[in-house]
Amino acid sequence: MLVLTRKNRESVVIGRPDEMQVVLEITILEIEGGRVRLGFEADTRMPIHRREVWDRICNGEVAANGAANGNGAVSGGSTPNGAAARGTTAAAARTAARDRSGD
Repeated sequence: MLVLTRKNRESVVIGRPDEMQVVLEITILEIEGGRVRLGFEADTRMPIHRREVWDRICNGEVAANGAANGNGAVSGGSTPNGAAARGTTAAAARTAARDRSGD
């Protein structure tokens, strides 16, 4: 496991060095108390989920699109630009979009 230290508004990127393409950018949006809010930027076709949701998808308890398979799971909503919130609340996605735009 790679362990990195980041401050508020700093990012980590995951990419393909052979293509010089960023595949995923993770930004620290807020650090408050014992909680850290993260923002994820990736192609909307790339699934991004919290680990517990991913495990439920892999176990067939939740469809990959977030639809419940009888176990009460809910989808993540959408951001103002239409990208799926993927594992975060719609409010956090709106905050991430606002932070990216500089508002």
